[in-house]
Amino acid sequence: MTPALPRSSLNDVFARVRAADEVFARCYPGDEGGRQPVHTLYVPAHRFSAATVAEHGREALRLLAVHGPDPASFGAAIGLDRGSPVAAPVLERVRAKLGSEPVEDLRIDFEDGYGVRPDDEEDAAAAAAGRVVGQQLQTGTLPPFVGLRVKPFCEGLAERSVRTLDLFCGALLDASGGRLPDGFVVTFPKIVMPEHVAAFADVLGRLEERLDLDAGALRFEMQIETTQSIVNHLGELALRRMVDAAAGRCSGAHFGTFDYTAACGLVAAEQRITHPACDFSRHVMQVTLAGTGVRLSDGSTNVVPASGDRDAVHGAWRLHAAHVAHSLRHGYYQGWDLHPAHLPSRYAAVYAFHLVDLDANCQRIASWVRRTAAAGGVLDEPATVKALLSQLRRAVDCGAVGADEVLARTGVGAQALGRGGVA
Repeated sequence: MTPALPRSSLNDVFARVRAADEVFARCYPGDEGGRQPVHTLYVPAHRFSAATVAEHGREALRLLAVHGPDPASFGAAIGLDRGSPVAAPVLERVRAKLGSEPVEDLRIDFEDGYGVRPDDEEDAAAAAAGRVVGQQLQTGTLPPFVGLRVKPFCEGLAERSVRTLDLFCGALLDASGGRLPDGFVVTFPKIVMPEHVAAFADVLGRLEERLDLDAGALRFEMQIETTQSIVNHLGELALRRMVDAAAGRCSGAHFGTFDYTAACGLVAAEQRITHPACDFSRHVMQVTLAGTGVRLSDGSTNVVPASGDRDAVHGAWRLHAAHVAHSLRHGYYQGWDLHPAHLPSRYAAVYAFHLVDLDANCQRIASWVRRTAAAGGVLDEPATVKALLSQLRRAVDCGAVGADEVLARTGVGAQALGRGGVA
């Protein structure tokens, strides 16, 4: 049967489709792959040293030994139901994690945690921190991801911000023999205009030229902590313009809980990660940036144990774990931590999130591999299977489960997991 519309008569239509596809592919390249850390630990620059990561790990292990020495006590402290089958493996794996890799992503903070100081003092701190990072790169003692947070370009701080970045990077490269860490990133805070993003991206390009780095080597994450980062001065959604202004250098968007809630006019008692105002902003970030390759991170919990007694530690752990679980349920797989006491509850909440659903997720993927309905009659769509595989990759990446176990239980090949040390 002859088609009513010959192919030659549709050339103009298909040309428009191809042009639209090219625009879509350019705007939504998808995630570039590779591991995403489950947290970013912020350490004020004046408190940072070569011993920082090890000290945080030891203190976290000490707190765990004193206040969560067994599955029942630790499970209760992080909000697991009594007798939860995942309590024992969570505790075991948190101990192992704190002993081997207590910090996944370290950010040396020259902004709020450091404050405004005399120029000569910040100059010295920037150079000293850069040297330490360069030396640890040489000795192989850095966390998998590392970087610094500079001051913003608003409030007249642009010159100080650039000078700190310049001195830090120069000292790092001098100490490392000209190498940047693989997971190096700069955090750019308090963005109010896309022009600030464009200017910062321009600075990074010029710094690469002067420091003899490859083009594109310096990347940054935007901190979304102003209302103008969500809706701009024209009443438009702001994030897409900001990402475009970054000219391909933006790797992440990190939500800033406390600056944002304060900017919204919330009283101090309501400034928390679970407030509906934060959920709104996170969902705007999520919808705007889905498919762009810009990774999302949630903010922090500012409650730490006020004393050394068990009730105080358990209360802080329970609150933090609940906040981490809230982020995970909303599709935010990374968040900030500010204190050694946050490390046990961070990893525990992440591990529990993955382990509670591990059996069901593995069974659903195995059923999809066999092209049969999973238990309960679930016939998963390819998009859901992709999400299940993504969750398992994250579980392997952070140490919640071993790659061999996942591969054996799902029946997928190693290539299906695709990254995160899976072989």
